[in-house]
Amino acid sequence: MATAGPGAATAPASWPSHPRAVSPVALDARLDEPLSRWLWLVKWFLAIPHFIVLGFLWLAFSVVSVIAFFAILFTGRYPRGLFEFNVGVLRWSWRVSYYASSGGLGTDRYPPFSLELEPDYPARLDIAYPERLSRGLVLVKWWLLAIPHYLIVGLLVGGGTWAWSWARDVNGNVRLDILSGGLLGLLVLVAGLSLLFAGHYPRALFDLVIGLNRWVYRVIAYAALMTDVYPPFQLDEGGAEVPPGPPPPPTLPPPTVPPPADDVVPTDDVVPADQSDPRQPTA
Repeated sequence: MATAGPGAATAPASWPSHPRAVSPVALDARLDEPLSRWLWLVKWFLAIPHFIVLGFLWLAFSVVSVIAFFAILFTGRYPRGLFEFNVGVLRWSWRVSYYASSGGLGTDRYPPFSLELEPDYPARLDIAYPERLSRGLVLVKWWLLAIPHYLIVGLLVGGGTWAWSWARDVNGNVRLDILSGGLLGLLVLVAGLSLLFAGHYPRALFDLVIGLNRWVYRVIAYAALMTDVYPPFQLDEGGAEVPPGPPPPPTLPPPTVPPPADDVVPTDDVVPADQSDPRQPTA
């Protein structure tokens, strides 16, 4: 018979769940099922036009971030037009990543060529615009304060990409080289193999992959000077940024009270047979 561990006697009856972090970076993803078993093998090729465009967009992202740095330093504000452009680049990158690479392979819908928010696409990202930003933090947050996150995200995620290639060793034997970009790339590869051989995407794996991506984009937004809210050291798993709460209890109809019968005499008017009614005058 199995026995309880040494800490079982002191463990509380129920462990409280950790609340989700409140962040200005909202990243959501919806798992589009059913997914093709084999399409994920060629999505990287189909997304090449996006990769080319995003290469130029990220160059512009870097230039805009430098301009925003000086604007925040002297005015305490991130110019709204520049902010929306950089958010658009992050949105575009997240949609392509979700479709073809480390974002999770969670949809077969081809991502749109757009910087705008696409509400009907299964991968969405938005960042709340800050009315004011600290002029002092802008000097240190993107390199000094973010170093702990750089280290952690680097260990967990790495490059966030994966690929494979055929090669020959010194003896002429053919081998398969798998190039992984960290834990996230490995998890996405496992998800692709699950699709290929089992025909389904494990839901727990999907929640973990989206949680890792959520952490990454929070750090990117902070390092890109788009928020002063420090990224939480917290892995918020799941596709929805704010998970839906429990369903409300069912509303029960009010109890029906039957109307009183007409032939019932009120109790205060009933006089016992052996007693006289005190309201009647006495002789």
